[in-house]
Amino acid sequence: MKTLLILLFSVFLNFSFGQKSTASKNVSSFYLESPQLKTTKKIWVYLPQNYNTSAKKYPVIYMHDAQNLFDDKTSYAGEWNIDETLDSIKAQVIVIGIEHGGEKRLEELTPFKHPKYGGGQANPYLEFIVKTLKPKVDATYRTKTNAVNTAIMGSSLGGLVSFYATLKYPEVFGKVGCFSPSFWFCRKELNDLMAKTPDFKTKIYFLCGDNEGDADVIPDMENVEKWVNTKRCECKKRNKKVIVKGGQHNEKLWRDSFKKAYLWLF
Repeated sequence: MKTLLILLFSVFLNFSFGQKSTASKNVSSFYLESPQLKTTKKIWVYLPQNYNTSAKKYPVIYMHDAQNLFDDKTSYAGEWNIDETLDSIKAQVIVIGIEHGGEKRLEELTPFKHPKYGGGQANPYLEFIVKTLKPKVDATYRTKTNAVNTAIMGSSLGGLVSFYATLKYPEVFGKVGCFSPSFWFCRKELNDLMAKTPDFKTKIYFLCGDNEGDADVIPDMENVEKWVNTKRCECKKRNKKVIVKGGQHNEKLWRDSFKKAYLWLF
């Protein structure tokens, strides 16, 4: 099953020739050169409905796999409906989606190299987000720049790298959404890193299904949650774990769960 998930989520193919875009008018995009990754990244931007008629500043969520967030036309197996969901509740937040690197996706979203699947290039990917993308976003849009107003969120390998980002850049990301995190990919290395991490202040939302096709997803997630709980008090206010009955490792689970995760984190 792990092999199948790697194949499915490492290279997304677009079968949407002639399909009409479903992205809302509040979604735009731009291209940004990444010296860390030696490539150019397409960045998607969701702005709140009242952005252009307001002078206020907004919190920001950084999300991976932007192809799947806003538009059926670019999605692999259905979009998350991030824009429609946030529009429906008049959410006061900016979302920055980073397109995955196609065949480079596995490399970018994994912090340590797997003996079978390779990878392990999350450090330059996160450095791009923190040192190149975030300064660009903060200079271009009206953002609240501190950690308590900056979140990072993703699913599968995106859930793994989002949690890793909070360990590497706790001063940047004050909130994190870990959906179906693939902690199995580097379980030992991640446990070793957590053992060396003195504290954990990030507000965190864990989510997975009980039918994801891999028995390790829930215990791996609960292992990380247990570690988080040992690092602080008032865990109920700062941590939340949701296991969806019948939930599978797919866009439907993450799409259906995004609204509740957003409302709890913010």
